Amino acid sequence: MSSIVKEIQEALAVLSIPEKAEFFPRFFKTGKGEYGEGDLFLGVTVPDQRSVAKEYYSKINLKELSGLLASGYHEHRLTALFMLVSKFEKTKDQAVKDEIVAFYLHHLPYINNWDLVDSSCYKILGRYTFENGKEYLLRELSESEVMWHKRIAVVGTMHYVKKGSFELTKELVTRNLKHTHDLMHKANGWLLREMGNKNEGQLISYLNLYYKEMPRTCLRYAIEKLDEDLRQNYLKGLI
Repeated sequence: MSSIVKEIQEALAVLSIPEKAEFFPRFFKTGKGEYGEGDLFLGVTVPDQRSVAKEYYSKINLKELSGLLASGYHEHRLTALFMLVSKFEKTKDQAVKDEIVAFYLHHLPYINNWDLVDSSCYKILGRYTFENGKEYLLRELSESEVMWHKRIAVVGTMHYVKKGSFELTKELVTRNLKHTHDLMHKANGWLLREMGNKNEGQLISYLNLYYKEMPRTCLRYAIEKLDEDLRQNYLKGLI
């Protein structure tokens, strides 16, 4: 273990709160699958992790970040991803961005829960694929047998939504409407809702085609911000 990795782990250990370390697993493991089996928790809050990441991201290299990501502790991995995002956002060197994305994709086995996915893939993969015309990366992930890879693909299209580009989002959501896990239904519905925030007409057009095929969770998230009468019509199947 390198000295910088050990220093970061010690910094996080100092910030740990035993009560939270016991609380987090009970809170998140409620049968919904947000965290992978065997995850360990230090009990360090996200603001504290961001603070550590801000201090160390410029001092640590990708090989050393690999050690943090491979740790069994959730806070080590999330802090590593915060630092990776910072490295990606701060560099203007395309070769460095390519290297960071390759690193991210190589370490997908360690990105196995909601927080880890949502804190990194939109800012790294979403931005990278949009700016470099590499949508195929998200399509390939969406075809994976691993649920977290599918979720990364869907969440990664959020950058497209923010830019007013919806076709890839529609494609990936449609591809996973029949997924068996409720976390995918939430991700799909949440992303459709954000699409509606940018362009309600696009959302309504999509819903009119597919809403009867949507799991209830997906539909409820997708229509959350629509007019109440319209929401009720979708919920009652009256469209």
